[in-house]
Amino acid sequence: MSTEPAERIGGWLLAPLAWLLVALLSASLAVLLYVGVLVSPSARAHLAALTTTNLSLWILSLVFAVAMCCYTLWLTAAFFKRRKLVPKHYIIWLLISVLLAVKAFAFAPVSDAMALRQLLFPLLATALLVPYFKRSTRVKRTFVNP
Repeated sequence: MSTEPAERIGGWLLAPLAWLLVALLSASLAVLLYVGVLVSPSARAHLAALTTTNLSLWILSLVFAVAMCCYTLWLTAAFFKRRKLVPKHYIIWLLISVLLAVKAFAFAPVSDAMALRQLLFPLLATALLVPYFKRSTRVKRTFVNP
């Protein structure tokens, strides 16, 4: 019984890896912005002046930002270790990204052009990368570690 060694990360897999690294940087910066609000005395005063509903929504956004940052960090580490569960979790991560973009499109007080641009990239990435991760033999040969 012979086993072939796993392929290295390369080829078209560099694009999903780059997307993941940029998303990790973006999620980390979002968490840093929330921490900056918590550290600043004037910003904390503004938070204290919020209604209970708005404060609850702000805290919920903070929780989602931290959770997405942690999940992205974990997925990035698993990607580099070429874990077997990466394709499934990468697809889940892409779908969560689309859901967060839809939430921003529907509820954020930004212009429609900005919200549509923020929605377009996750939709395009999901449309291209989900079939690739599901059907590619390279993906199946790369992510083999338990």
